[in-house]
Amino acid sequence: MGLFCLMGLLSCGDDSLQSAPKIENRDSLPVLQSHGVSTLISDSGIIRYKIIAEDWFVYDRTSPHKWTFNKGLFLEKFDQQFHVDAFINCDTAYYYEELRTWELRGRVVVKNIKGETFKTSLLYWDMNAKIIHSPAHMIIDGIEQDLEGYNFQSNEQMTDYFIHSSSGAFPVEEEQEVPKPQNQELIMFGDTTQKAG
Repeated sequence: MGLFCLMGLLSCGDDSLQSAPKIENRDSLPVLQSHGVSTLISDSGIIRYKIIAEDWFVYDRTSPHKWTFNKGLFLEKFDQQFHVDAFINCDTAYYYEELRTWELRGRVVVKNIKGETFKTSLLYWDMNAKIIHSPAHMIIDGIEQDLEGYNFQSNEQMTDYFIHSSSGAFPVEEEQEVPKPQNQELIMFGDTTQKAG
């Protein structure tokens, strides 16, 4: 009898359920949060990208839907033989799903298959149009030339590109001095004097 009374006392308590506060604005919350991410992404059934990120948030109620990488992103792009075409490293990245567009911010560094390095603070990658572009200042450390300027545009491999308002250093072969023939006449313009060498 004592056991039944004890159980009755323990069961007589506050039966109200404890719940979390109501979410007022679901649009501002991610549907997925991942930490310590390393994943492969396919395009049309072929593995094309590898992503490494500290944090990855997926928002499905924004317009357009987006992925955010607030603590940086490292991305490798593979060709059809799974060789690394290029890599991208940045402080912050956003991917807009319906637009298939990346927005990279902060210290953005890209290296292409030719070994050229591109540095900027803002870069857009339009996967539909297959172009990469930036209105921000861009520095290109190339194998044969170093460039910098604004309004950069390139193909996806960043091998065929142009940049506006550019300046840079280009290797130039030294010109060899050509010896002058001995008996050449020099004509002084504005004067009728002729000299024989």
